[in-house]
Amino acid sequence: MVTERKGISSRQISQKLDITQKSAWFMCQKARVAMGNLKNGYIFKGIVECDETYIGGRKRNRHSGKNVIKGRGPVGKIPVFGIVERQGRMMSVVVPDTGKGTLQGIIRQNVQQGTVVCTDEFRSYIGLGKDYKHLTVNHSVGQYKNGVASTNTIESMWAVFKRAYHGTFYYMSPKHLQKYADEFDFRHNEGNAKIPTMDRIGSLVSGCWGIRLTWRELIGH
Repeated sequence: MVTERKGISSRQISQKLDITQKSAWFMCQKARVAMGNLKNGYIFKGIVECDETYIGGRKRNRHSGKNVIKGRGPVGKIPVFGIVERQGRMMSVVVPDTGKGTLQGIIRQNVQQGTVVCTDEFRSYIGLGKDYKHLTVNHSVGQYKNGVASTNTIESMWAVFKRAYHGTFYYMSPKHLQKYADEFDFRHNEGNAKIPTMDRIGSLVSGCWGIRLTWRELIGH
């Protein structure tokens, strides 16, 4: 879990450890909670990229009886908002919506004032210039870099997350999506290739202190 870039499924772990898939999934969720426990309190600075994405299955893969969602793009998917520091840390947050108040509220809570903030032209970012040096790229006209302005770093992170969704896990329920996001943040922040494997495991263990996840809490009853 701390070394595989696109994660490892509970089914694979159950086979490697010769335990049930249910036990492996429970263990993985405990590890994800520990990974998320390490994210609190960090303030982003320097050059920061912000972007939103939408997580969910492809419409063409739905059974005909379930393919009732009409529309294109993010319709029927879950929004996730991310902040990444150039050459630094990342944070992903599952959000109820991508409105101005929601996204800018997260930015102002986690990014130091005066920081260079790079986004695309999405309307929810209008007004960031009051507290930050706000730079934008216009994706609608094919612009992906404008001097310092770019969201290429965070979009690369989203690409890995989505490949894991479709190629490793196949499904992440809305209820547990934040845990999976925390896992990917951990691998970017604490589990990247520059950090020895045992140090990565040590970081995961340090996130276990002071928290406890029971099966009843995990499944919600």
